This record gives sequence, structure tokens and C-alpha cells, in this order.
Amino acid sequence: MSALKRILLVEDSENDVTLILAAFAEAHLADKVVVANDGQEALDYLYRQGSHSGRPAENPAVVLLDLKLPRVDGLQVLGRMKSDPDLKLVPVVMFTSSREEVDLVRSYSLGANAYVIKPVSFLELESALEGLRVFWTQVNEPPPDTASVLKGGE
Repeated sequence: MSALKRILLVEDSENDVTLILAAFAEAHLADKVVVANDGQEALDYLYRQGSHSGRPAENPAVVLLDLKLPRVDGLQVLGRMKSDPDLKLVPVVMFTSSREEVDLVRSYSLGANAYVIKPVSFLELESALEGLRVFWTQVNEPPPDTASVLKGGE
């Protein structure tokens, strides 16, 4: 039996991480979220380097990726993922506060699967994350390499 797939949350704001994990906890998924606090840590996780060298080879079911990150920004992470044959099929949702059209266009041109602007209120955040969870783990049919196991809080 394979290990449960994880959601990789790439977010540098401690406050946003706390709120996002609380919203996932409402859906009983907080234990399935791996947090990377900057773009370099996300790449280390994805490529199983540094402190993530011992993680299982299985890719995350979906990556929630902020744009504005220290060390390596979200667009650079996205570009690396989508140009890598082993990672290009992993769904990436840009989860950002940026409403800039240039960020939206650039994200999609680099291969983002979705672009979601972070809601301001907790209830809206919880609703948006639940919608993302349902879509990416129940509605969407992923490629065989990234088949989701996060069905309804299992």
C-alpha cells in the first residue's frame, strides 16, 4: 500500500500558513499538508534534497504556490517544475494575494494549472481551500503518477 499523497503548501507568511492549516484542519487534512516556507525549501522538497532527502519518492497530489517568496520566487519554482519531466504533471495552483495581470499571465504561460487569489476572511479562505481540495482530489482526474489519495479526509 502506497503512502498517502501530500499537499505541498509553499508560503512564507506565518500568519497565512496558520490560517491555511486551520482551514485544512476543518476538513481533517492538516496532517496531509507539507509546508515549505520559501521557494528553495519547496525545490528541496520536490527534488528530495537537504532536509527532505529522506522523503518518499512520491510527488505531492497538488502544490499550492505563493508568488512572492524569499530566496526563490514562486514563478521560478513553477518554471523549474514545469520544465522537469518528473514534476511537470504535478498540478500547481498559484495561491497568492497578487491581483496583477502580469503575474496571472506569467503564471499560466509557465504552466500553472490554476490561479487563485487568497481570500481575506477566514470563512472565504476555508471555502476556497475546500473547493480546491474537492476539485484536485475528487473531481479532477490526475495523471497516473499523481493519483490522489486525499478523498474526503481519509
